[in-house]
Amino acid sequence: MLALPISLVVSLALAYVLARLLHGGRLAMPLAALLVACILQGVVNALAQYYGVPGFRPLQPVTAVTIPPLAFLALQAAQGRGRTGVALHLLAPAFVAFCVLTAPQVIDVAVVAIFAGYGAAMLVALRSGADALPEARLDAGDWPPLVWRALAASLVASALSDVAIALAVFFGAAWLKAWIVSFGTSLTLLLIGALAASRSLGAPASEAVAEPGPSGCEASSEDEAERQRDAAIMAELEQLLAEQKLYRDSDMTLARLARRLGLPAKRVSEAINRRTGENVSRYVNGFRIAAACAAIDAGQSITDAMLDSGFATKSNFNREFRRVTGRAPTEWARGLAAKTLAAEAMPSGGQPTRLAVVPNGH
Repeated sequence: MLALPISLVVSLALAYVLARLLHGGRLAMPLAALLVACILQGVVNALAQYYGVPGFRPLQPVTAVTIPPLAFLALQAAQGRGRTGVALHLLAPAFVAFCVLTAPQVIDVAVVAIFAGYGAAMLVALRSGADALPEARLDAGDWPPLVWRALAASLVASALSDVAIALAVFFGAAWLKAWIVSFGTSLTLLLIGALAASRSLGAPASEAVAEPGPSGCEASSEDEAERQRDAAIMAELEQLLAEQKLYRDSDMTLARLARRLGLPAKRVSEAINRRTGENVSRYVNGFRIAAACAAIDAGQSITDAMLDSGFATKSNFNREFRRVTGRAPTEWARGLAAKTLAAEAMPSGGQPTRLAVVPNGH
């Protein structure tokens, strides 16, 4: 009977996800490369640990350390920083390959350092605020930063699994290595791959809150000019959103919004931060939820209201709807139905009347 190791099952699952996403054109190439690396690593793990194919065991750490640089480069691409320094990141697998050939005793330390180092670097890069990833779809709200953070944490978790393998070998329990690779490493690969495939990827982690400037006579002419520029940006932005209904574009991102305004993405996000205290996704989604509420109030179905207001997924719509209104869309619709029923039960004199209940058949 043919048996498949866990790592190979993980690779097959990720390959299916990758094929679906590529077929639908819903995956950026840096994230596709990260998924391919995770798939390849699962196959190498299976061939080395489960099937014992010669030559794959020394290849295992080399292919593994391609994952952290690819994750970091994908984050850079999502932040609009381009693909500069790609050759520099190739030093990670090159160094581990060098260790495999010349200093095998250093391999474990090198792998742990690379995974933990890149994971920490990603977490640092995600500190700058919820508008730091201009290519993120705005309908996802604050969710994309959490996904990126989880991906970074997964790299750190992978480093910890490598530490566990090294400790098992050091204390004479080398038999645990296969189990750690099968479960710990494979589950980490699955998590990294699933996060890379998430449609929400693209936005940062924490909110950048602008500090208010000086007021009254203390305000300098430069500060006043800055406020006037912010006001002008907001006026043009509100025209695009309220009058041209630009928010109805479900693929809208900060970068695309900035291009419509003819301004740098950072300048647009700063104006919104200073004038409203919110990030761009929350600001735009406020228009979307207001439009959705109006559509539901007008008798439109929740699904139609969701799509017409610019949301592509129900999960994003439900999350943002509850954040803005404090209620789920279904609760909003039920509340409207109750108000309508109460209005119909109210006679012209203003006194409520009892609704007659007619039995079936009468």
